[in-house]
Amino acid sequence: MAKPLAGITVLDLSRVLAGPWASQLLADLGATVIKVEKPGSGDDTRAWAPPAASDGSAAYFLAANRGKRSIALDITRPEGQQIVKSLAETADVLLENYKVGGLAKYGLDYESLSAVNPALVYCSITGFGQDGPAAELPGYDYIVQGLSGLMSITGPADGEPHKVGVAVTDLFTGLYAANAVQAALFERTRTGRGAYIDLALFDCSLAMLANVALNHLVSGNVPPRLGNAHPNIVPYQVFAVSDGHLILACGNDKQFAAVCDVLGAPELARDERFATNPARVENRQRLVPTLAELFAQGARDEWLGKLEAAGVPCGPILNVAEAFAHPQARHRGMSFVAQRDDGTELAQLSCPIRLNGVPARAESPPPRLNEHGAALLAELGYAADEIVALQQSGVLGAG
Repeated sequence: MAKPLAGITVLDLSRVLAGPWASQLLADLGATVIKVEKPGSGDDTRAWAPPAASDGSAAYFLAANRGKRSIALDITRPEGQQIVKSLAETADVLLENYKVGGLAKYGLDYESLSAVNPALVYCSITGFGQDGPAAELPGYDYIVQGLSGLMSITGPADGEPHKVGVAVTDLFTGLYAANAVQAALFERTRTGRGAYIDLALFDCSLAMLANVALNHLVSGNVPPRLGNAHPNIVPYQVFAVSDGHLILACGNDKQFAAVCDVLGAPELARDERFATNPARVENRQRLVPTLAELFAQGARDEWLGKLEAAGVPCGPILNVAEAFAHPQARHRGMSFVAQRDDGTELAQLSCPIRLNGVPARAESPPPRLNEHGAALLAELGYAADEIVALQQSGVLGAG
């Protein structure tokens, strides 16, 4: 069965995470992705090790580059620019995350390339967008987490602000990019024309504040940092137990009454200060210490068994190894092994999308630097001696 994006070609000039995350998702959905890298070093994340696979490939690079063909080109040279232009002439999508205006000096900006390929969907990912007072600033996930307010609501209430444990601003931007690209491709079926997509890490980080952002916009109040607690629901947080911690996700008044029964304190659910969620939110400082004292008297699995039997959402806190060893993760195939032609095995994280019961997955492993350079040039019509000359001159990477 053909994948939904079969026949779509993506020219990926992005590096690190946001852009590569988007193009990997498009590859998983069936697109042909051509990754343009810098000769010699390639994508920055190729050097972000340890840890590394058995062939020396950095785990970070392996996380975001499955299903792509690599060509290493010096785009500061006219010959390299011409190759990119030739690839763009027949591409459906171009992804890039250069600074604002960074590709215009090479003639690889949207205006230049759309002139030769009006059907091209061109997606630019930057830290702060193509316009505005911060547009020229570089974009780093960590910095954007701080600027967007995300760190101000993350971490212990009485401690310092924390970043999220993975680069969520990059990852969300990658997901927004993949969505926007597919929307533009769908629109192209009606208009015959491509589109220019302007995506900013800062915008995406603000957008992903979701209900917390609306709490502020509706009330005017500054959302506090609540640690593991929820701003709108109580009790909805982590509780310490005698042998660790558990998560309680009590979403309504009926579930709260069940929690009180499990804890042997049914009177709490009848107390007007706690009987409804708005009352519990208002009086969380009175309620939570009482619940914490009761939970501390029992073990994790004992409480989880009782809460689950009572129909209350709850769960343990697993480390990453435990999470991938979970029977559900194994059943759903959330990790797999890709294999190079020489038999080298590379661990991979599965795409979570299933279409008609079939996992969306690009089977080819993340490429070696310039692994497909000569083949791609041959497909463009370059003769063997021309390819060798480009390698010798440094326009095309070695290999």
